[in-house]
Parts: sequence; C-alpha cells; structure tokens
Amino acid sequence: MARKPILDTTLAKAVDQARAALLEITDEAMIGEYLEAVNDGERLVTHRFESLRIGYEGWSWFATLTRIPRAQAKDITVCEVGILPGEDALLAPAWVPWAERVRPEEMDAERRAAEEAAAAEAGIEAPGGEAGDADAEAEAPTGGEATDESATTEDADAEAQDSEDPDAK
Repeated sequence: MARKPILDTTLAKAVDQARAALLEITDEAMIGEYLEAVNDGERLVTHRFESLRIGYEGWSWFATLTRIPRAQAKDITVCEVGILPGEDALLAPAWVPWAERVRPEEMDAERRAAEEAAAAEAGIEAPGGEAGDADAEAEAPTGGEATDESATTEDADAEAQDSEDPDAK
C-alpha cells in the first residue's frame, strides 16, 4: 500500500511566493485572505486564497508549488496558478446537447424562417407572410400555369390584334 505523503513544510511556508505568483495573473485587490495549503503529493503543495473578484463569490485563487529534494525556499518552482470554484460557487448549468435542449416549436420557427428567407431570395412571398391573402392572390403564377385572369387578358389581346389586321389570319 502506498504511503500518504506528508505536507512539505518548506512549501507550506511559501505563502508569499504563492501570492507573488498570483500577482502575475491578477491585481492584488482581487486576492483575498489566505485560506489553506493542500498537500497534493510529495513535494507538491497548493496554496488557496479567497477571490475578491466581482461575480466570483465562492471561488478561490490557487498557486501550486513544488521543489526538488533538499532545495531551499529560494528554489521553489511555481507549477500552476488560477482560479477554481468552491462548493458555494455559482456555476453555469451542465451542458445539454443541442438536440435535447431545442423544443419542437423552436424547430418549427426555424423551419418557417428558412422557408421565408428562401422565398424572399426567390422574389416570391412565403406562405403565411405579412402582406395578406389579397396580395398573394394577385401574384403572377410561378409554374407556367395559366389562371382565369391571365387567360382572359390573353384572349382580349388576341381579339384586338385580329380586329386591327384583317390579313393576319
């Protein structure tokens, strides 16, 4: 069975060095009081400080330090610095895949918007548009189909040409 490492006293006393390392990533005003030293392994200690950063209540700054065997306090190495959430920290909700978080009505709205955009690009009004049914009925046919109104206009034009030019037949 592996032996549990004991807290390295040289690293545990290096609170000022840990705070100095944090000053490289944040302002002094953001670092609060010293919280604790956590033994992470043999000759590996993490110092934690209260976070005074707005919006980060319950979070703490950390600086992880190490040293080689028989090294003095001046030979301490900073491994990592950062900010971590505590037990009372406000966190973002767990990530939910897109397919699970989108409701059917949102999918319908997205589909309608895509249809309207395609129709607008093609120069026709999409079904359910805001222009109203009266404008939709006055539209020109798109598929080459003749409507009663267009057939009547074509017949009238043909009769007018016949009456002007009797030799056209």
